[in-house]
Amino acid sequence: MIQLYDNALSANCFKVKLLLTQLEIPFTTKEVSVLGDRDKDRGSEFFAKNPIGKIPTAVLEDGTAIGESLALLAYFAEDTRFLPTGRLERARVFQWLAFEQNNLEPTLAVARHLIGHRGYKPGAELLSVWTEGGNRVLRILDGWLQDHDWLACDRYTIADIACFGYTHCCEEGPFSLEPYPAVRAWIERVKSTDRFVPMG
Repeated sequence: MIQLYDNALSANCFKVKLLLTQLEIPFTTKEVSVLGDRDKDRGSEFFAKNPIGKIPTAVLEDGTAIGESLALLAYFAEDTRFLPTGRLERARVFQWLAFEQNNLEPTLAVARHLIGHRGYKPGAELLSVWTEGGNRVLRILDGWLQDHDWLACDRYTIADIACFGYTHCCEEGPFSLEPYPAVRAWIERVKSTDRFVPMG
């Protein structure tokens, strides 16, 4: 059975757990702290599996370890309804995966983690950078979702799972979803998909 090095606070881990659950792929989890001193764990079993030391990391049944949430989404989605086979459709999915990594995570995810879970109190200038960047991301999503039910290919894919991860919990940081009705409606659509499970 697949073993997932996991943390309940991590939306990156949640993305992978959601996909595995929706694909009905059995897995177990092993908790790894995201709040402690990671350097103290460098000699641990976890770092032996993934020397980068990032979660999620999945260990397959043959002992092969794979890290990074987007790599895991692509790996498990291959040959399923969550990742199209057409060249252009796949490119559309990966376009949104890149958007999630390059735009959404550095703003929504970082602010949520540091402010919402570590109690960090940024200065006014840094807080402004985070909130402006995060709201720009939310405006982009909202603009697209005003005319589309899903992010890519007119259907639910790993693009939605990836972007849903930190968007749906961004209010744990310095953001409000109130100005973004299309994003809120999309969040409810994702929650209504088959075998959806909440984060945690």
